[in-house]
Amino acid sequence: MGGCCVAQNNREQEFDLRYARHEQELRWLFCELYRGDMDAYTRFVQMLRRAYDVRAEALRLSDRRREADPDWYRGNHLVGMLMYADRFAGTLRGVQERLDYIQEAGVNYLHLMPLLESPEGRSDGGYAVADFRKVQPQLGTMADLAALAEDCHARGIVLCLDFVMNHTSEDHAWAVRARAGDPECQARYFFYDSWDIPNEFDKTVPQVFPTTAPGGFTWCEEAGKVVMTTFYPYQWDLNYANPAVLTDMMDNMLFLCNQGVDVIRLDAVPYIWKELGTSCRNLPQVHSLVRIMRMAVEIVCPGTLLLGEVVMEPSKVAPYFGTVEKPECHMLYNVTTMATTWHTVATADVRLLRHQLGQVFALPRDYTFLNYLRCHDDIGWGLDYPFLAMFGMYEVPHKKFLNDYFTGKYPGSPARGELYNDDPRLGDARLCGTTASLCGVQAAREAGDADAMARALRLDVMLHAFMFTLSGIPVLYSGDEAARENDDGYHGDPLRRDDSRWLHRGAMRWDEAEARRDPATPQGAVFLSVERLEALRHHHRVFDGAADTWIVDTGSDRVLGVGRYHRGEKLLGLFNFGRESETVWTDQSELFTDLLTGKLCSAQGVRLAPGSFLWLAYDFDAGGFVCR
Repeated sequence: MGGCCVAQNNREQEFDLRYARHEQELRWLFCELYRGDMDAYTRFVQMLRRAYDVRAEALRLSDRRREADPDWYRGNHLVGMLMYADRFAGTLRGVQERLDYIQEAGVNYLHLMPLLESPEGRSDGGYAVADFRKVQPQLGTMADLAALAEDCHARGIVLCLDFVMNHTSEDHAWAVRARAGDPECQARYFFYDSWDIPNEFDKTVPQVFPTTAPGGFTWCEEAGKVVMTTFYPYQWDLNYANPAVLTDMMDNMLFLCNQGVDVIRLDAVPYIWKELGTSCRNLPQVHSLVRIMRMAVEIVCPGTLLLGEVVMEPSKVAPYFGTVEKPECHMLYNVTTMATTWHTVATADVRLLRHQLGQVFALPRDYTFLNYLRCHDDIGWGLDYPFLAMFGMYEVPHKKFLNDYFTGKYPGSPARGELYNDDPRLGDARLCGTTASLCGVQAAREAGDADAMARALRLDVMLHAFMFTLSGIPVLYSGDEAARENDDGYHGDPLRRDDSRWLHRGAMRWDEAEARRDPATPQGAVFLSVERLEALRHHHRVFDGAADTWIVDTGSDRVLGVGRYHRGEKLLGLFNFGRESETVWTDQSELFTDLLTGKLCSAQGVRLAPGSFLWLAYDFDAGGFVCR
């Protein structure tokens, strides 16, 4: 009995100490947002205390270890994989049964796409949540999620889950009661008696999906009112100007953390505060809310990371890291680099990529990005068009060229993709497709062209090597590690055929994955190469997130050069995006070790085949030679 009391006292002290560190700022921000509503603030703090009290002791121990090592996620040891549980293995238990494969793929950061209860056919891939405390029944139960998290932790795998915070499904309990006329629940959304105010919003708020879901408001027949629906009519925007929304949504988020989720992906975070007369994007109150969420996590579950989904250019992304004194998100997506990489594949011109990476490399080294080639979503061409205009590439015709290239319409293009949200009026569209199909693997297989297949696989591997060269956490989209091609079967599915993103969301092809150890197959060529790249990245300290990074002049606009240095080890990455072999000249005079062959290699006058790369390393402490 005495031991229990001591443990209870220690837990109370731990919460009190963490809360005391943030109390002044937390109260100030909360009261600024909610006009000094101390009753609401008290309820918020009580919610934090309840969430802390029910947190399992094993998770608390993990919190303490990570508190003692706040940079635990910033090294060069994490490799991620993004997946839909059902597309990968059917259920959460199926994912757990496939953890051996995930580890074999070198992955120790597992991101599960939305899996909470949502209505079939009106879920936007799970992003219209009807119940934040229930798993979609066909995937399993919340107990299954907790069991998967426990198994992941035993294997050293970090578990990430989406938290859809901007809206709920129209089937959520709050929405059901709001439709029935409950004023308290209507106050959790944006309801209007007429179209007057919605029409005013429309004057300044851009549409998210002008083709598939035009407009930002929907008439709710049951309530006899208009409701804000920024994304889709079945996704009702939450009103974070109501403190009850913040408190209850944070309660939902911390509930997921207490199931063992290590990383919370904050979906559509720039949209969460709405204000008439603005774009309703990136408003100052958004940063106040994210800062409050960061402090709440540091009080209740400080081993948890916040990953912000901010799909914008670097100048608008970086503020979501916050400041050293007042941090917001732990990690953000390097979305611009992803889009610019595919632009570079199409144009065989690295000038924009050099320019964009220069901006990223200039950011503080403690900014942690997730780097990726493909994800569940489409590729949007949010490029730096003023920069491209200097080289005769103008926005509308250039977007058309990119989409023509990656859908295989452009003469000589080996890529196979499909368009999403094509808007002929604006000459705009986004792109869908797997990495392998966009690199030409699918076209080469269909043509039975061995030379084309070799070129496509070489490009696929080079792009992965480029991703692994960047600081941060590389994330594979499930299937890309084994050269999975597009799945056009979605065309015959009435629930999915209008959303071309399902082209690259196909089910894992386990029969094809069986060939992953055979280098003579596309699956094996990519899997074994990625496995080797991961091992080299993990082994060499120069890939640490704290490394200095810079652009290396290669003397060619078709070859990208990236330099890295950390604790006596230097790396030179050379990537030929061109269609022909290139001879590269740099000002790097050392005699490097080629990390893939172990041979000594100069960085002056080196020949690179199209779509190939070199990782050249030099160890100053060892007199130059680098052990692979």
